[in-house]
Amino acid sequence: MLIRDYLKTHKLIMDGAMGTYYSKLVNDESAIAERANLQNPEIILNIHKEYIASGAKLLRTNTFVASKEILEITEAEQRKLIKAGYQIAKEAAESSSEEVYIAADIGPIPENAESEYEDILSEYKVLIDSFLEVGATIFLFETFSDIKYIAPLVKYIKQDKESDIFIITNFCLNKNGYTKSGLSAKRLLEEIRDIKEIDAVGFNCGIGSGHMYQILEGLTFPSNKYLVSAPNSSYPEQYQNRLVYLDNANYFKDKMQKIAALDINIIGGCCGSTPLHIKGLDTMIDMQNHRVLSEYSADNIENIVTEQRKNEFYEKLKSGKKVIAVELDPPFDEKYDKVMECAHQLKEHGVDMITMADSPMGRSRVDSILMSLKLKQELSIPVMPHVCCRDKNMIAMRSGLLGAYINGIRNILIVTGDPVPSERKKETTSVFDYNSIQLMDYVKEMNKEHFSEEPIYYGAALNYGRGLIDKVIERMNKKIAAGASYFLTQPIYSDEDIDRIREIKSRVDTKILCGIMPLVSYRNANFIKNEIAGIHVPDDIVNRYHMDMSKEEAEMVGATISNEIIEKLNPFADGYYFMLPFNRVSLMDKIKID
Repeated sequence: MLIRDYLKTHKLIMDGAMGTYYSKLVNDESAIAERANLQNPEIILNIHKEYIASGAKLLRTNTFVASKEILEITEAEQRKLIKAGYQIAKEAAESSSEEVYIAADIGPIPENAESEYEDILSEYKVLIDSFLEVGATIFLFETFSDIKYIAPLVKYIKQDKESDIFIITNFCLNKNGYTKSGLSAKRLLEEIRDIKEIDAVGFNCGIGSGHMYQILEGLTFPSNKYLVSAPNSSYPEQYQNRLVYLDNANYFKDKMQKIAALDINIIGGCCGSTPLHIKGLDTMIDMQNHRVLSEYSADNIENIVTEQRKNEFYEKLKSGKKVIAVELDPPFDEKYDKVMECAHQLKEHGVDMITMADSPMGRSRVDSILMSLKLKQELSIPVMPHVCCRDKNMIAMRSGLLGAYINGIRNILIVTGDPVPSERKKETTSVFDYNSIQLMDYVKEMNKEHFSEEPIYYGAALNYGRGLIDKVIERMNKKIAAGASYFLTQPIYSDEDIDRIREIKSRVDTKILCGIMPLVSYRNANFIKNEIAGIHVPDDIVNRYHMDMSKEEAEMVGATISNEIIEKLNPFADGYYFMLPFNRVSLMDKIKID
């Protein structure tokens, strides 16, 4: 009987944890169960059989952690491990006198700042192809935090429209009902409702059965999907450098009985659960399915349109008027008077936005968001803190963005961030858990989830001189897809770079603020030319300075060069982004902008 036919009349008991149970059996918390598919298949077979003996009728293959990076294996070895995992589960299922279903289990492939979407997607397809080659007809994506990979992958799996493949998608929540990508359970269910290739949706891992019940109780479920719940047995405790889960099988089963009563169709366990947590569930809960699926129609969904409050900076930019943004560097210490004075002068000058750098050059300064708030609250001036990926993990980043939002920040510049200087790498560790595009995707989701009435508008860096122009444009389009509303460029000096920006502007439908940095001395010009990657300062620019120039003379040369560049950029620039060396805001008096 096909699983979808079984679910029309029955609830289905799924197995419990593999990874934590395997670690417990081999007495090694660091052991990766998936390696045992090839190294010790008998123990995996026995675990599957234990779950079957405890009443499980849906087994998950021992393939949740199957990424090449984690296992340090080749693609050929990866395929072999996947197929072995499926065959072991199949052998266990065939040993049972009752029908047992097998789900091809796929967990999230780890990502970092160097990850490319297409590479990750390709690796998922390798996993899928390996399962299809051994006859898998049920796929389970579990512990995911969003649908950016799931949406294309389920279409890939069901390319054959006549296929009987059944797809389950489970997401991992925290006790507040959100994934690590910032999506709520409610939002995820709404998104999955619209994806016809997905047959069942639910939640696993992250939380215990008590919090799982509380979250599920408050949700409205899509009427066109079967529902799944597989919480952890409990929250783990640290004991003698080991994670220990409570011995609470009876409590777990009591809670799962309540969860099943919410018309959940597939019931199982995740981290910390064992065959004891599954044993007897089939007799404790009403195994009859009382939930009848209905066809989903978008016509039945009420569309609520939220009117967004206008963002003055973006509205001016969108109108075609040139905007002026000026970058200031936060102080290195508690003395902020100079920055406040500079900001006040810029306000008097009529600039549209002050941007606040985020510890440029990887050297610690006052937090860009907090310094921006200081300016905004005391001077009532529009601010745009730079937010880089170097220093914070996603927990700290989300906290900072929420804090910025409730204090009125509505514009940010998202950048990957300068690396930590090599001489400080021993004492300072870069995070880089994600890159600027991944962070943009995250803020895009926060805008939908939390800030829909007044979203955060965010800009992106345009490193126009890196490689082939087609590659530059390709990366720009990725940032636009991730929600970037405009781009700020690196400082521009050469005619060649002006031509590149002109071509980019002609090929990409977006707003570009062209970077202008007046060089203020011969030494400053040489430093930027020779030590700052990504900025091209031609010799003829450097040669306009000399060592014995006065400060005033050098600044005038810098302003003159900037005015010449602005005149060339003016026909196509949407605005200008000024970076003033050493926060010399008086330079703005010498700049001419039509």
